Amino acid sequence: MLAKLKKYQQRLEKSQNIEYKRYLYKKIDFSDKMIAIFGARGVGKTTLLFQYLKELQFANKEALYISLDYPFLSGVDLIEIIAEFVESGGEYILLDEIHRYENFSAYLKSIYDLFDIKVLFTGSSATSILNAKSDLSRRVTLYHLKGFSFREYLEVKFNSSFEFYSIEKLTADHMEIANKLKTQNIDILIEFKAYQKTGYYPFYFDKKSSYYQNLLNTINLTIDIDLTSLGLIEQKYTYKLKRLLEVVCESKPFEVNYTKIAAAAEISRVKLYDYIKYLSDGEMLLLIDENVKGVKKISKPAKIYLNNTNLLFAYCESAEDGTIRETFFANALSGIYQLNIASAGDFLVDNKYLFEIGGKGKKFDQIKNIEKSFVVADNILKGSNNKIPLYLFGFLY
Repeated sequence: MLAKLKKYQQRLEKSQNIEYKRYLYKKIDFSDKMIAIFGARGVGKTTLLFQYLKELQFANKEALYISLDYPFLSGVDLIEIIAEFVESGGEYILLDEIHRYENFSAYLKSIYDLFDIKVLFTGSSATSILNAKSDLSRRVTLYHLKGFSFREYLEVKFNSSFEFYSIEKLTADHMEIANKLKTQNIDILIEFKAYQKTGYYPFYFDKKSSYYQNLLNTINLTIDIDLTSLGLIEQKYTYKLKRLLEVVCESKPFEVNYTKIAAAAEISRVKLYDYIKYLSDGEMLLLIDENVKGVKKISKPAKIYLNNTNLLFAYCESAEDGTIRETFFANALSGIYQLNIASAGDFLVDNKYLFEIGGKGKKFDQIKNIEKSFVVADNILKGSNNKIPLYLFGFLY
């Protein structure tokens, strides 16, 4: 079995384009014994594994890559494979799509406890990994891989290098940052529109002509395979999740009516909240809460967005400019900063910065007397004072 796995590894190595390293790679502490990389399908988790594999091979370390969706692994005991690999001198094991292996959490716990080996694995859902029956949370160091930022998209497309900025730096020095980008001789607004349509998932650069079809296939695989393999939903009900995505497309984020959504998707209200959570775990939806405490905090989210603007263009017949802008902004900051829906303005970040999102003519009327408040305007190259170009929020990672 070990020889067979190594042959598969060698075949896959030849097909991987691993030159560009994502933002997350430098943040990972590879000295930890067990590391999890989670994220949506198509954001580059497998590529990251092969990049690390190449690094290990260069250092003459014994490493093995295994994808848990290999058909011939069905019914095979993962512990036996690991034991054989360790006995042969194995030092590092890279497990791809761990959620495809039944009762994976118990196996990971056993691997951690039984073997002197370092493990790096990928999965589709942080919640399923950390809330599994076995106690993994204290053993695993968890990292989330998002899709391409606008900055990363530009780096790959133009084979160039761009800085990323904290929210503090961006709000304080956005005019200086815009001036620096202007020297790159790139039509930044045209590229930003292109990114919103096709730039979030790295596989765009390999499958440009069939990008949306591949993106829709990715959505279907997430629902039909990932969510069902995690036991979150039965196969016969997956069509309801797909219908729910269509309904969210047709709804405006600021008009979330759960009764109407449930009726349109032909789902009971009780099931609706579960399904919304599943689609959020699969990173197809983005849920933003109000900035409240106590019992209200566990109630339904204040706004529901598709996870990113590429999904809007792939899945929805049409999308309003306001929805596209808010979706981009919410996606760019989610998972990096605390993001809430604000009572005045659109978004509150880290309980400190207030942002109102709009077109280039957007004014400060709603937030003019609030400290650390900003207008985020689309279709402008450079802002002034507390007015910031929307595209600059694509440089946060």
